[in-house]
Amino acid sequence: MKDKLLKLLKAKEEARAALVIKSEKSEDVAELRSIQVQIEALNGEITELRGMIAEAEAAEKPNEPEEARTAAVNGAQEPEKRQFTPGTGFKPLDGAKLEGEKRTKEEIDLADREKRGTDLKEMRSVTVGSSNVLLVAHQATDIGQGFNKVSSLIDRVTYMYLPGGESFTQPYLKDNPEGDYKAEGEAYATADATFGNAAINKSKVTAYSESTEELLKLPAAPYEQEVMAGITKSVRRKITKEILVGTGATNHLSGIFSTTADAIDSATDLGVAAITNTTLDDIIFNYGGDENVEDAAVLILNKADLKAFSQLRTTDGKKFHTIVTNGNTGTIDGIPFIINSAGCKAISATATTVGAYCMAYGPLSNYKLVVFSDLDVQRSTDFKFSTGQIAHRGSVFIGGNVVAQNGFLRITKKAAV
Repeated sequence: MKDKLLKLLKAKEEARAALVIKSEKSEDVAELRSIQVQIEALNGEITELRGMIAEAEAAEKPNEPEEARTAAVNGAQEPEKRQFTPGTGFKPLDGAKLEGEKRTKEEIDLADREKRGTDLKEMRSVTVGSSNVLLVAHQATDIGQGFNKVSSLIDRVTYMYLPGGESFTQPYLKDNPEGDYKAEGEAYATADATFGNAAINKSKVTAYSESTEELLKLPAAPYEQEVMAGITKSVRRKITKEILVGTGATNHLSGIFSTTADAIDSATDLGVAAITNTTLDDIIFNYGGDENVEDAAVLILNKADLKAFSQLRTTDGKKFHTIVTNGNTGTIDGIPFIINSAGCKAISATATTVGAYCMAYGPLSNYKLVVFSDLDVQRSTDFKFSTGQIAHRGSVFIGGNVVAQNGFLRITKKAAV
């Protein structure tokens, strides 16, 4: 009987071990629940079998003589000396049977500990509903920043603050005629200076964004702060692009490439077919008056053309230009440059059409931005209160134009010869 029980116990333990291994490999919730039920049933059967085996082992032991049982109970202690002899009806407890009961309790405690360990091992998920597993999701407390999308051109031009204004006119000198010889009594040579006026009208630049209240209250990362900061970045991104390509139409800035930039004579535009070893020299010496070469000018260009300059090589394979970069700015052989790919086409790009404006060269102080109101960024929860939407908006009233005669040399793409 005992041998059969031992074989059955071994089979049950092997089956339980197999189920434990299976549960470790399984990812299916329904299957894990079924395995757990089977393991619990086997744990109960194993505990019962161990109790039966313990009872069988106790029954197989022969009854010991009374004197041996008494010695087993009293051990090596000397018998207590009493003035009377206990009654003959006294019988000590069956030591063998007591020992068997003790082993059974130890086996039961061991089985309980094994069951608790198995249950703990199997608790790999917390079940909610009927088919969903709730897993712990960790979140970062910051937001990774991407590449810069706002050219620093907006921070380098001239600013004027006129809060509450509607428009502004900036006069500029166009020409001082040359004097001439005159004989005695003759009228003096006419040398009237000519002036021009750059009109700078108010334009409204705006940005708007919506987010949910969950985005404000729940995430660990500061999404709401990024949304608010993004409004400012969006407005600045538009303005720095319009400094070059603004059409000058109603509610638009007049950009350097615009036909409404009256201070620039289109006849001075320089055509370039490709970036070569002489391109930078052509730009520098074509800018300015006949009597000087300006040394405070900045080259505004597309990043692709900056790459084209960097790839020029001398006959012995060395770099033709020394280019030093510092984020959005840098120098080419000491000539400052600013990247503004949003407003400048690339001469080096095959998709750029002939006649497209690609670069501008000149002192950035020759372009003036007039701020008629500060940038105002607001947040409101009233607009879509019932749906918990938070509205963000930003606006600024601003205008801009070129305020110096031929203040910039504009470079266009020319057809290849």
